[in-house]
Amino acid sequence: MKASSSKSPLRPALTLFILLGVVLGGIYPALVTGLAQAFFPHQANGSIIESRGVAVGSELIGQNFTGPAYFWGRPSASGTFPNNGMASGGSNLGPTNPALKQAADDRAKTLIEASDGSQRPIPIDLLTASASGLDPHISPAAADYQLTRVAQARGIDVQRLRALVQRHTEAPQWGLFGEPRVNVLKLNLALDEAAPLNPAAAR
Repeated sequence: MKASSSKSPLRPALTLFILLGVVLGGIYPALVTGLAQAFFPHQANGSIIESRGVAVGSELIGQNFTGPAYFWGRPSASGTFPNNGMASGGSNLGPTNPALKQAADDRAKTLIEASDGSQRPIPIDLLTASASGLDPHISPAAADYQLTRVAQARGIDVQRLRALVQRHTEAPQWGLFGEPRVNVLKLNLALDEAAPLNPAAAR
């Protein structure tokens, strides 16, 4: 009786490996990159924000403004320094962890002192970090809380500053998803244009 012969699985497996490598490792990435550059070039290149032709940041990553003449963003728990894009993540502290309460209390104390002792309720997003630690937005309420401090530091009218915040308040995505929000970097750049600050002022 003649033994039946069988083909080695090596050749089809190798062929499939090469085919998938070409399609998924070359053609597909090139196609997606080309479409992104054609239809969404700003987003595809990092949503970079420029000021006077110089890149100053991204719409997607917060920056650590601390000077009294600027709006402050959310706290950041990203590694050894705030808004570290290489160490995105939350603090992972639970609601019963004393360290979380202490961090919020310390932040509240800083905000109150910067607001000349104002005892107004502090919006929660000024006290807690986001899950990514890189959130570039604050709520309109968080911006409103800082109006008096920024207006005094800039020497401008509060109502003028409020109007600037309103112009830079973004609506929910497609009018449905999320909440109204303010991009802190965009707002501060607009603030520098509307009411230039002495270069010696701290950022």
